[in-house]
Amino acid sequence: MKQDILIVGGGVAGLSAAAHLAPYASVTVLEAESATGYHTSGRSAALFEEKYGQETTIALNKASKAFLENHDGGFLSPRGFMLLGSRDDNVAFENDLKTMQLSEISAEDALARVPILNTDHLTRFAHADDAQDIDTDLLMQSYTRLMRDHGGQIVTNARVESMSHVDGRWQVIAGGKSYAADVVVNAAGAWASQIAQMAGAQDILIQPYRRSVARIPAPGGLDVSSWPMLFGPGETWYAKPDAGALIISPADEDPVDPHDAWADDMTLAEGIASYQEVVTEDVTRVISNWAGLRSFAPDRNLVLGFDRQAPGFFWCAGQGGYGMQSSPATGQLVADLITGRAPEIDNTVITRIAPTRF
Repeated sequence: MKQDILIVGGGVAGLSAAAHLAPYASVTVLEAESATGYHTSGRSAALFEEKYGQETTIALNKASKAFLENHDGGFLSPRGFMLLGSRDDNVAFENDLKTMQLSEISAEDALARVPILNTDHLTRFAHADDAQDIDTDLLMQSYTRLMRDHGGQIVTNARVESMSHVDGRWQVIAGGKSYAADVVVNAAGAWASQIAQMAGAQDILIQPYRRSVARIPAPGGLDVSSWPMLFGPGETWYAKPDAGALIISPADEDPVDPHDAWADDMTLAEGIASYQEVVTEDVTRVISNWAGLRSFAPDRNLVLGFDRQAPGFFWCAGQGGYGMQSSPATGQLVADLITGRAPEIDNTVITRIAPTRF
C-alpha cells in the first residue's frame, strides 16, 4: 500500500520532490497561492553553474546535470559566465577565481565576448564556458507532468492553517479543507520555519533574504543573446541577458519576513551603478523590476531529511539561490530517504544537510 504524502509548497523544491515521489506514493502538493512557482521559483536567475554554492550544494548540482541535460530533451542552453574585476577588488576576484575554477582571460578576449566593457575601469577578467541557462518554465512543467502521470495532484489556494499528528498520521487543514498523510514534506521555501513551528518540529531558522532585479533594454540596441552572465567579485552584482534585454541585480541579501517580495528602489540603484561602472553604455531606462526571496539555514547548507522530534515530518528547505539547478538531485534524494531506497548521493553530504545537525 502506497504512503500518503503531503508536500507543502509548490515551488521547484516541492514539485521536484513530488515528481520523484509519485511513482512510489500517493502525493498531494499544497500550494498557498493561486499557481505553482509563484514566489522565488518564478523569479530565478535561471543559471546552471555547477561550481556555485556550498560543497554540499555543488555535489547536488553535479548529480543534477545529467537530468537537466537529457530529460524531456534537456533544459539547458549555452550561456557562459564572466567575472569582472578592478584594482579595488583583487582579493575577492582571486577568491572567486579559485572557488569557481574560472579561467582568467585577456581584455581583448573579454571585449570580443562583450564589446561594451569599460577597460579603463576593469583590470581583470575570467570566464567559464560551461555555465548554462535553465529553461525554468519547462523544468517546472516537466516536474508537474511527471507527478501527474503517476497520479499526483496539486491543490492551489491551499494555505496550511493547522497541523497535528494523531495515531501515527498527519492531519492538515489547508484552504479550509482537511487532508491526512503518513509523511509531510516541508518545501515551503521562505515559510518553512513557520510550517515547522505549526507541526511542532525542530526550531530551525530558515531566513528569507530579498534579492532585487531590474530589467533594462539591450545596451546600445546590441544583440545580447550570446553574451555571458556578468558577475562582480564576491557576488556584489550581476547582469544577465534575458529575452533580448538585460537583467541587473545588486545581489542584495536583506533579511526580511516571508512575504510577496518587491524590489527596493535604492538597492536597485546601487546595483545599476555597479554595473554602470564596468560598461561604456549608459543605463537610461528600466523596463521593469521585481524581487525574490532566497532562503537559507544558518550554515547555508540545505536542510533535507526527517525531523528529529516530529514523526513523519520531512524537511526540504534552505535552497537559497541554488534550488533550480540542484532540484533534480534534491528531489531524487527526498524520494530515496522517504521510501528507504539507497541514495546515490554520498552519505557525508546527506549528514551535512540533515536537519538533525542542528
